[in-house]
Amino acid sequence: MKNLNWQKKNLIKIPNTYNNFVIFNIIHKMIIAEIGWNFLGNLKLAKKMILAAKTSNCKIVKFQLWDPKNLKPGPWDKDGRREIYQKAFLNDEKYKEIFEYCVSQGLDCFASVFNMNDLDRLKKISNKYIKIPSPEVYDSKLIEKSLNSFQTVYVSTGAMKIEELESLKKYNSEENFIPLHCVSIYPLKSENANFQKFKYLKNNFNKVGYSGHCEGINDAIYALSIGACCVEKHFTIDNSLEGRDNKFAITTEELKKLCDFQNDLKNFNIDLGLDLQDKEKDVFENYRGRWRG
Repeated sequence: MKNLNWQKKNLIKIPNTYNNFVIFNIIHKMIIAEIGWNFLGNLKLAKKMILAAKTSNCKIVKFQLWDPKNLKPGPWDKDGRREIYQKAFLNDEKYKEIFEYCVSQGLDCFASVFNMNDLDRLKKISNKYIKIPSPEVYDSKLIEKSLNSFQTVYVSTGAMKIEELESLKKYNSEENFIPLHCVSIYPLKSENANFQKFKYLKNNFNKVGYSGHCEGINDAIYALSIGACCVEKHFTIDNSLEGRDNKFAITTEELKKLCDFQNDLKNFNIDLGLDLQDKEKDVFENYRGRWRG
């Protein structure tokens, strides 16, 4: 499988057990605000959500690309989701408008895809990021084409059997391959989050992220703390909006707290050496023995 000719300005070379380099923004632990179909087909609402993500200091948002005519019969026909999917359908023109709006606001934007046609549609707009969602992870041709076409390929691992999980190891030599620990339960309770699976992924793959469906941000904070290179959380500006995902998605305030933690985590890992810092000199010079006068 070919390696992509990435621009050097987007990369930083550091020692690594598996590769000669890693992606710079992965080092800084990305937070991905998954708007998905929470905007319900309303582009004005989508733009409000994009702006809310920006005010939360989030740098990247994600949507979902599909064509309703390809949706098979299923439980979505009984709970109203088919109608919502129809409303939230992003044709090329609408997705381009959303993408260009994100760029105008200084944000990255990408999407989950569900088949080859969706992949081709996304690639027309940008080949920077792509996500293969858990229900499509069985499609090796979709993964392989993504790896050959996009700079970064996120692959969710929800609802996978262990032998399927093991089969993903064949992509470990691809620098742009990033599996995401995911449990396909909506919403997800903490006792079902199964971070032992995350630890398995971390021990067996070069880089590992997390796609979380718990309410709130505690799962995301834990994932970042134990080494997730990126975290994706469903995002909304109003939990009372129509649709399943709006109900458990994190809000603007929660996203800001998560992004603030991300920044703190980066700062906590700054190496300032073993000696005292300049700002400690006052205590060193004036406070030692002050109660021994």
